[in-house]
Amino acid sequence: MHAIIPVAGFGTRLRPHTYSQPKVLLQVAGRPILAHILDRLVASGVTSVTIIVGYMGNAIEAFVRTAYPNLKADFVEQTELHGLGHAIWMARDHIPSDGSPLFIVLGDTIFDADLKAAFQMKTSALGVFYVDDPRRFGIVELKDGFATKLIEKPENPTTNLMLAGLYFFRNPPLLRACLEELVAKNIRTRNEYQLTDALQLMVDHGEKFATFDLQGWYDCGKPETLLDTNRHLLRQQAQNPNSGAVGSYPRAVIIEPVFIWKDAEIEDSVIGPFATIGSGARILNAIVRDSIVGEGACVDGVLIEQSLIGDHASVTRAASHINIGDSSVIELP
Repeated sequence: MHAIIPVAGFGTRLRPHTYSQPKVLLQVAGRPILAHILDRLVASGVTSVTIIVGYMGNAIEAFVRTAYPNLKADFVEQTELHGLGHAIWMARDHIPSDGSPLFIVLGDTIFDADLKAAFQMKTSALGVFYVDDPRRFGIVELKDGFATKLIEKPENPTTNLMLAGLYFFRNPPLLRACLEELVAKNIRTRNEYQLTDALQLMVDHGEKFATFDLQGWYDCGKPETLLDTNRHLLRQQAQNPNSGAVGSYPRAVIIEPVFIWKDAEIEDSVIGPFATIGSGARILNAIVRDSIVGEGACVDGVLIEQSLIGDHASVTRAASHINIGDSSVIELP
């Protein structure tokens, strides 16, 4: 099974953190966002990936090659951002033409889904998730269990079934042909080449798309949703005693669920619930809950909650809601 993962975006909604590292390498529950996705793919039988990179692509490539040395990975650069359809079109030479299937998954969301079951489906299939307001997503209309119409960001949605960013293709050559048609005819929605429009072309050409349900869909695109995802993953990890990295901290109170790298220094502090503490971080005389503290950061004399503290940042003496980037220093009275 081959997978394509587009990760070329700038992650502007997560600035200042994405000034110094790509969004998909931001930590959540002790691991980068991309690692959570790759772990699920590898566990489901994916043996090779094409990753579409752009902003800080070298850092993404270095991480994947180091953390997943046995995964066959290649990288395609998307130099200009013209939509998801354009991103996949840039990787068109990596779309299988030998009769094997293809899986595409977006690189900025974490999901709960039975991919092994999805990969056994007889037709192409779309991962879907029910949302109250689907206007900022693609949606799919169904008849007799198969997609009839796919619409990107509809103003007046006719269904609450959101396209969740997971796409399984039994006929990858037709996907490539429809992407070529999209670009050749300059078919755009909101001035971008949309993968949703290429899927509609496939349906128009006779391709059958069933759907498979996601049990969970977790956005990592904004600080508040990243923290929501952190909470969810920590709850999951609490069910597996071997999944977290919690050392012995006799001068601290640890309220599960948390993830603490074993080389973190914690003294006279309360950690948790829902706290992720990065490698080499120092937490002194502090209370940290519902927050992510980055690698090498220092939190001293502070109560923080619902906060993101970047790598090597320093926060001292305050009770606040904090969102600061890497290598920042804040001293509050």
